[in-house]
Parts: sequence; C-alpha cells; structure tokens
Amino acid sequence: MEDGIEIDLRGLKCPLPVLRARKALAGLAPGGLLRLRADDPVAVIDIPHFCREAGHVLVSAEDEADATLYLIRKG
Repeated sequence: MEDGIEIDLRGLKCPLPVLRARKALAGLAPGGLLRLRADDPVAVIDIPHFCREAGHVLVSAEDEADATLYLIRKG
C-alpha cells in the first residue's frame, strides 16, 4: 500500500488482532490507512468496536474466502 500498511493477522485469536492493529496504527500518521486480514470470528465485533473507541474510521470490512479484510483510516 502506498499510503499505509498491510498486516496479515490470520491465525491470531482475540485479543491479538486488536492489539496488533493498535500497534500498527500507532506508527501511521493521522489519515493513514491500515489494511488487515483476520480470520478470528470475534474480530468482526472487536475491530469495529476498537475503531469507534479509539477514534479511527472503519472504511470497509469485506469477506474473503478465508478471512475478513478490514480497511481502517487512522483518526
């Protein structure tokens, strides 16, 4: 990604996807984008909740064959 970073969190279980997302977002400038893939079923609840609480924007969440792809803009 040109204006952000991408991380693959498949295989990680709660709370690790949110913790890794938080760490990745800390390294981005405001407005930067994080693409992450996660296959933890709880992530569909945790990632949007984390974004709301931390002031980030969940731009999209798309189901893929083996994971969900989240696009997050740092607030």
